Order: sequence, then structure tokens, then C-alpha cells
Amino acid sequence: MGRSRAPTFAEEKALQAQGYLFVAGIDEVGRGALAGPVMAAAVILPQRVRAPWLRQVRDSKLLTPERRESLSGLVREIAVAIGIGTAGNDVIDSRGIARATQIAMRDAVNQLSPRPEALLIDYFTLPGTDLPQKGVVDGDTLCLSIACASIVAKVARDRLMTELDGRYPGYLFADHKGYGTAEHLECLRRLGPSPVHRLSFDPVRKLPLPFPPDTPER
Repeated sequence: MGRSRAPTFAEEKALQAQGYLFVAGIDEVGRGALAGPVMAAAVILPQRVRAPWLRQVRDSKLLTPERRESLSGLVREIAVAIGIGTAGNDVIDSRGIARATQIAMRDAVNQLSPRPEALLIDYFTLPGTDLPQKGVVDGDTLCLSIACASIVAKVARDRLMTELDGRYPGYLFADHKGYGTAEHLECLRRLGPSPVHRLSFDPVRKLPLPFPPDTPER
């Protein structure tokens, strides 16, 4: 299936046919960033989804920021439930990115009401849950609820990184959202890490701290 094709509701329908009516699609964002949290969204769509804009849904990475913002609002309007989970840079540094991602996903699932009866997760499975689940390879391109979750998570994290840009000026978080772009690396070389940088990630961990780690603001 080509990446330009819209994701389908096939995985959700297969689980609904088995009696699981509330199926949550889950995706994470920010796993590879150098700063900020990893975030996850869990989205339960209605059993019968009919809206012309659903044809525009794609993996969030394939959409413009403006299209993501628009679609995130539309998803929120029709969703049965949405949860957003976060694991901060301190959790990432102390527990590792894989464990932090699981924490964010579990947090997102725990916020859902009604409680999901089954989970569809982009690529991963979630240890420690008693819910039926399936890790879908390329789920954010193939599965509608996972793609919707990727959009909601991306918009939520981008907004947070824009807020952090105001708290920690000079790092241009609003532009690169914490990812390792050339401009971000230049800011790091010039300013050193901020309190929201992941100190366990290269190249951040090789830089000297310009202030004590416990300092909340510069």
C-alpha cells in the first residue's frame, strides 16, 4: 500500500467483529527529539465513522502543520474518547526512551472514558496491560485510529514545545520542536543544554551544563 493512500478502518472493524466495541488507536511522538517530552495519544473513534475530511487523514509526519491543526480539531469533535500521555525529559533520562514511551502510552490509555476494550498501537505492544492489543507495522499509515492518534499527539506536543520556547528563549523550540536540526545543534553549542534537554541523548550528554540541573528557570 502506498504511503499516499488514506488509512482504513479495517483493523478496527476486525476487532469490532470479535465483540470489542471500544477500540483505541495509539501513537507516540517525540521519541527521537533531543529536548522535551515523549507524548502519546489514544483515540477511540465511533464504530461508524462518516466524515468527508477523513480522506485527508494521514500519518502526522506527512501533513503540514496547518492541516494537522485542522484535523486534530475535527478528530476531537467526533472521537468517543481521547487521552494524551506524557513522559518528560527527566523520565527519559532516568528510565530510558523505550520505558518512557510505554509510560506515556499507558497514561494516555488510562485517561480514556469509556475504557477501551482493545488496543491498536503503531508498531509496538504495551507490556503490563490486560487488554487485547495488536502492534500494527506502519500503523500510522494503515490504520485510521492510529493515524488520528498520531495527529492529536503531534499537535499537542508541538504546542507544548512552542510554550517551552517562551520559557527558554534562544533555543528556537517553536521552530524545530526539540529535534536535532542544524539550528538546534548550533543553539546547543552556543548556550549549552536547557532544563528540558535530554541529558542522556547524544550530542547533549557531551556538553557541559551551564547551570545546576535543579534550576527551574534560566
